[in-house]
Amino acid sequence: MLHMDIKKRLYGSEGKMKLEVKLEVAEGSFVVIMGESGSGKTTLLRLIAGLEKSEGEIHFGDENWHNLAVQKRNIGFVFQDYALFEHMSVEENLLYVNADIPLAKKLLALTGLSGLVDQNVKNLSGGQKQRVSLCRAMMNKPKLLLMDEPLSALDNEMKEKLIKEIAKLHKDFGTTTLMVSHDASISYALADRVIVLDQGKIVNDGGKDEVLQESQTVTYTLKR
Repeated sequence: MLHMDIKKRLYGSEGKMKLEVKLEVAEGSFVVIMGESGSGKTTLLRLIAGLEKSEGEIHFGDENWHNLAVQKRNIGFVFQDYALFEHMSVEENLLYVNADIPLAKKLLALTGLSGLVDQNVKNLSGGQKQRVSLCRAMMNKPKLLLMDEPLSALDNEMKEKLIKEIAKLHKDFGTTTLMVSHDASISYALADRVIVLDQGKIVNDGGKDEVLQESQTVTYTLKR
């Protein structure tokens, strides 16, 4: 289980604000974090990953992550802008993380990229790059997968394909997943649970049917 009780001062959409989040996430669940731009969603992921510091505590199982170095947390992170090594091939990007060739081949097969193993990633489409990014994030078989709006730059057809692939990877690897999204349809397709942030505070938290039917969440989506 992921447990956090954190506080951090930052600038939001309305100026200075305090991110205050107390949260528990069950192992193996898929949680989507929604809210307006500037509500603290990405900062929350970065704090869990150890890319930023906060007051409070973060635990995963028996491990205290609060002051643990990023590389010692067993996480995968999928960024909105891919964050790939563009001088490397598809396979080289994966093997840079972990020299496990059978795992790399399995992940590329699951995401339909087997035919592109030797391609330089700079020559790939946006959808292909994001699939490589997803595979790379899974190369250490992370306990926790964090995704920051991984589908926002893709067309609808590619979004549908990646939704299926993300769901399959989540199921096959049993990874606990937290994803930031502003898209209610994506959230509904993937989430067990939806959390809504507003100005650094959790204002709604529950099952996807319960949360996504509320007009407040729809308003956040339209304003994004």
